Amino acid sequence: MNAASGHSALAPFRVRSFRFQWPADLATSWAWEMETLILAWYVLVSTGSVLLLTLFASLNYIGTLLAPLFGVIGHRIGERNLLCAMRAFYATLAAALTAFALAGALTPVHVFIFATLMGIVRPSDLAIRFSVIGNTLPPAQLMGGMSISRTTQDSARIMGALTGAGVFALLGMGPALSAIAFLYATSFVLTLRVSNTRPGDARADTETPQSHWRDLKDAIVHVRTTPRLLGTMILAFLFNVTAFPMVIGLLPYVAKQIYGTDQTGLGYLVASFAAGSLLGTVVLIKIGNALRPARVMLVCCVLWHAANGLLSQMPALTGGMAMLVLAGLAQSLCTIPLSVMLLRTTEERFRGRIMGVRILAVYGLPLGLMLAGELVTRIGYQATSLLYSTAGIICVVLIGLRWRDDLWRRDAVANKR
Repeated sequence: MNAASGHSALAPFRVRSFRFQWPADLATSWAWEMETLILAWYVLVSTGSVLLLTLFASLNYIGTLLAPLFGVIGHRIGERNLLCAMRAFYATLAAALTAFALAGALTPVHVFIFATLMGIVRPSDLAIRFSVIGNTLPPAQLMGGMSISRTTQDSARIMGALTGAGVFALLGMGPALSAIAFLYATSFVLTLRVSNTRPGDARADTETPQSHWRDLKDAIVHVRTTPRLLGTMILAFLFNVTAFPMVIGLLPYVAKQIYGTDQTGLGYLVASFAAGSLLGTVVLIKIGNALRPARVMLVCCVLWHAANGLLSQMPALTGGMAMLVLAGLAQSLCTIPLSVMLLRTTEERFRGRIMGVRILAVYGLPLGLMLAGELVTRIGYQATSLLYSTAGIICVVLIGLRWRDDLWRRDAVANKR
């Protein structure tokens, strides 16, 4: 392979493993988005409570604290093997929920139990799939590969949101959940064909075996003693507290209570955010290798919070959709360079564990969601959104100043192109 082809936008697809992983990840992401949209709307309509809505959204991330342990397990048994087991688990749970729906016995209690069980495992999926990409692609193709991988989530949010809302409205809960179970099963079958190593690599582990907890402790110490990793993890925790709740968990409330629309309108809002995110992914596929990752993630995190604040001031659905496109664009240009920087600058023996610690930052999302749910009932949606956006921008600036030498300097390792 010549240099030009190695850096082309579609170069990652020349790796056989990636050709199977991409559609597997796509099927999983489609199922996630359809499932989240359909069940969130079901909870809101069935209970009429914004607090229970945010509780449902929070349960999807209850297993975030276990993400580092999943990283350790993946390091021990192979990330691909762990990913297969996780996706078999999704398919089994989805089939059980479908059975309740088809039997006419589905209740909000079943949905909350399902969300809890899925939430124990699902937060670790992204970390493990990114670790597999890091194991199977050459370093020069990581930005392109991660960006292409991200299209599975963004396209799923667009098509999954629109398709899920349409199927739910037209055919009902049972057929919609049946489609989700089928997508999970397809993902499992495709993941079985994924490799754990780069072509030609032997992947020999020369480390002396030690306990899972010692592996986890080593990863946490590595983060704590490496300034660029510590600053990045704190940034990831921040935007999960202050940015993601406004564009994930609260959108059903915005659709129903602010814009007075139905599940189809909710699908439009979700798809708008995803369309902006997909646009950002395309930008990174084209020019990502020319960007300085840490600088881009800091600037775009500020822009993301600003777009969230403007969203709350939009009186009409079309204005809200436009702001969500901008928020999605900034979010993509923030989170993808962050993950690429972590993979590029972390030794292979730490990679899976560090990505697990990275997912630990997602624990900020349920915290932010539950706090937002309480604040919305007390001071209203607009005031809550402006409070979150302002606090987020201030904290991003403080992070940039505190770790200026490690995250902002052009010659910093985190800004290596």
